[in-house]
Amino acid sequence: MPDDPNWPRASAWLGGEHASQPACRLAVLGAPLHLGSISPGQADLAPAAVRSVLRRLSTYDLEFDRDLGQVAAADLGDLALADTRPADALEPIASAVRNALSGADALVLLGGDNSITRPGCHGISAGLERVGLLTLDAHLDLRDLKPELTNGNPVRALLADGLPGEQIVQVGIQPFANSRAYFQVAREAGIRVIPAAEVRVLGIERAVEAALDSLDQQVDAIYVDLDLDVLDRAFAPATPGSRPGGLTPAEVRSAARLCGAHPKVRVMDLVEMDPTKDVSEATAFAAGICLLSFASGLLGRFTR
Repeated sequence: MPDDPNWPRASAWLGGEHASQPACRLAVLGAPLHLGSISPGQADLAPAAVRSVLRRLSTYDLEFDRDLGQVAAADLGDLALADTRPADALEPIASAVRNALSGADALVLLGGDNSITRPGCHGISAGLERVGLLTLDAHLDLRDLKPELTNGNPVRALLADGLPGEQIVQVGIQPFANSRAYFQVAREAGIRVIPAAEVRVLGIERAVEAALDSLDQQVDAIYVDLDLDVLDRAFAPATPGSRPGGLTPAEVRSAARLCGAHPKVRVMDLVEMDPTKDVSEATAFAAGICLLSFASGLLGRFTR
């Protein structure tokens, strides 16, 4: 695609092109953790894949008449995590999240697999007592913590760390992607679970707004875990855990925008994409648009 001064690219925006007096600031940080994946793959390649598709996306959200040129984006590069196990990643990721948020209104954390969610949550607050977690995911992520931390148990690990279950809402959970035993863990912990079928009855906007509103009453800061396997498998071939019957890219895009707009959301992660399994970059484009939609929501937060 030839350069066109009237068609600003999202890649240039992420590279630092923005208005001289931006309305808000967004940091983007790669966290390519992948050695704890239950389904081995190359999720460590995902941050580069997301950045790559931004060259073919613009900065203009036509639906809401917002141009991301009003958002000062800072690409902080990737953390050196390719050879790190989840148990050893807690402090490096949490510290990097704290540092990123010191100079930004919000952060998008590019995984890597879902094991980045636990350290990401720790990074938004000195303690978990007033932290809320919203997951958009096909899975509960409540597997046993033994023998080790994996991408299948970050929510279970956060419960063990002291995050109250009543401060967790899980949206998009799929049938035949979880077990009765782990659903019982969610029930006993007080986690609110909104299955994909209920999302369709409520509508994605109502479901996400209700989740954010309920957390808003309890916490000071909200972390959003957007696992791309919440998408229907037809739209997310690069996610090992996706299932037929998941959400659509339009639904997930709306969810990301609503999360960006909420004043207590500090971080959204994008996880569980293996670019080597993608088809026509469908999953990478979905992830890229979620990043941009979150930024559009953030802009709306500051320009209403």
